[in-house]
Amino acid sequence: MDEADVERARHALARLPCPSLALGDASAGPAAAALVASFDIVADSEAELEPLLAAIHAMPLAATALVQLLRHSETLNVHEALIAESLVYSLLQAGPEFAAWLASHALRKRQRHEAELAPAVLVERCGDRLDLTLNRPKKHNAFSAEMRDALCEGLRVALGDASIREVLLCGAGRSFSSGGDLDEFGTLPDPVTAHLIRSTRNAGRMLSDCSDRVVCFVHGACVGAGAELPAFAGRVIAAPDAYFQLPEASMGLVPGAGGTASIPRRIGRQRTAALALSGRRIDAETALRWGLVDELGNRHDLRA
Repeated sequence: MDEADVERARHALARLPCPSLALGDASAGPAAAALVASFDIVADSEAELEPLLAAIHAMPLAATALVQLLRHSETLNVHEALIAESLVYSLLQAGPEFAAWLASHALRKRQRHEAELAPAVLVERCGDRLDLTLNRPKKHNAFSAEMRDALCEGLRVALGDASIREVLLCGAGRSFSSGGDLDEFGTLPDPVTAHLIRSTRNAGRMLSDCSDRVVCFVHGACVGAGAELPAFAGRVIAAPDAYFQLPEASMGLVPGAGGTASIPRRIGRQRTAALALSGRRIDAETALRWGLVDELGNRHDLRA
C-alpha cells in the first residue's frame, strides 16, 4: 500500500460504524504500522481476538458506542471527553441491552441491605495534606451516589484551598473500590437527569483539576469506578494484590466514572477498548507495565 492508500484506509476506519480489530505485527513497516494504529483494537494472536469478538456479539450496541466514543474523545480535553462519555452513557441507559441486563439483575438489586451509619468518605486535614478515604468497607467501597457526593465535597475543599499541597486518596477495608453500587443501577428517574447529575457532581473532573497534587493508593478490587477515578491522579501506587477491571460493556454500558477520559491517557485508546470490551482482569504488575499505575508499594508508602 502506498501512502495515499493508507490514508484512505485510516479515514474509512475512523468512520466505521462498528468496532475494528486487527492482528498486530511487530515487523510491519511504517505504512502498515500507521494503519494498525487506526484500528480500535490490536491483538497479538487469534486467541486474544476470540473473547473480544464474543463480547461484541453479546453487546453490539454498547461495543459500537464504546469504540466511537474513544475515537471521538482522543482529541478532546478532559472536560469535553467527560461530557461526551456522560452523553453516551445516558444514551445506553435508555437502550435495550442495559434494560435486559437490569431485568436479569432485578431480584438482586431489590435485596435489602443493612444501612451504613458511617460517612461514605472520611475527610481529614493533616497540615498541608488532605486525606480522603472511601469508607464503605462492607461493600468493598462500592461507589454509591452518597460516596460520589461526599468525594466531590472533599475534592471541592482541595480545589478551593491553595494551602493544601497534597491530596491522598485511598480506600478502607479489603478493596479500593468494587465499582458502581449495583443496588442503585436504574434507580434515577431518567437518563437525562442522570447526565445532569454527572455534569454537576463529577469526581473525575475534580480529580483532573487538581491531579498534580493527588496521590492515590489502590489495593484489592479496583473495578469500574475503582479503576477509572485513580487514573486521573498524578501518581498512583498499587498494592501487589490490586487488580483492575472494566465490566460496564457486559451490562450494555460504557465506563461512566470518567474512564474513557482518564484511562486512554494512561494506556492508550486501543488497550482501553480491549480492556473494556473483554472485561478482562489485569493484575498490578500488568497495570504497572501498561502505565495504568505508576509504582507498586504498600499502604505505608502513601504516607511516606
